[in-house]
Amino acid sequence: MTDDAAAARAAAEETSVFSHPPVDPDATAAYGDHPDQVIDFYAPRGESGPGRPAPVVVVLHGGVWRAPYDRRHISPFADFVARHGFAVASVEYRRGGDEASVAGRWPDTLDDVAAALDALPAFLRELLPQADPHRTVLTGHSAGGQLALWGAARHVLPAGSPWRTDVPAALRGVVALAPIADFAIADKLDVCGGGVRQFLGGDEHFAERQPYADPALLLPTGIATTLVQGRADLDVPQAVTESYAEAAAKAGEMVGVTLLEDVGHFPLIDPAADACAVVVEEIAQLAC
Repeated sequence: MTDDAAAARAAAEETSVFSHPPVDPDATAAYGDHPDQVIDFYAPRGESGPGRPAPVVVVLHGGVWRAPYDRRHISPFADFVARHGFAVASVEYRRGGDEASVAGRWPDTLDDVAAALDALPAFLRELLPQADPHRTVLTGHSAGGQLALWGAARHVLPAGSPWRTDVPAALRGVVALAPIADFAIADKLDVCGGGVRQFLGGDEHFAERQPYADPALLLPTGIATTLVQGRADLDVPQAVTESYAEAAAKAGEMVGVTLLEDVGHFPLIDPAADACAVVVEEIAQLAC
């Protein structure tokens, strides 16, 4: 495929995923005072088994940690997962600051993800009593994939980190979708227009903050992990996923890698795409 054809396909995939109208949640709960410190909850729409509580899927949206991209664009995916019998919690978090092009807020973005994950069990008991928090899978797309891997690795954060936990998260696993999973290779490839370097606060903070946020440096986690990646992804190339998998192997941990032919960045969260059904299958394998 020519470069022009590949770019045209990628543009069509992006148009498709953003063409779906947002799906309202069944409930929303605030885990902080900022308008972005909320979690949307979707009750399971399908069958989870006779008399059996539904597994929980925690969703972290992508968008390069930038302000214009909020959880609304992933709400059709959250609804799609719920219609397959899962209880879904879609986490919002603070993103870029005053300039829409800036990626993330340090430390606010990570503060929020940690706080949301910590608050989740109580919310599930109150708002989704049909959910089984003991069967929770964390998933995220693109920058949200980084946050999902990071959320599962808080127990291996450097000593003194404000987000570090004493024990691993109570997760069945993580399914990271085209994740920005290795900051060094993503920065080298200028993924998402320098988003990684912006997220860490620029050149002066990159080396200092990388050990606290880069999933490839937070290994092994001891938590089952699967990466789903389109081979035709132009936004977060396959090399980023492969680099994380190699880092995990060097740390003594094997992660699953599912590579999808002729699939770019956005079909993984597009209910109209076959790749989205593959993602749900990967989630189900870990959750059940």
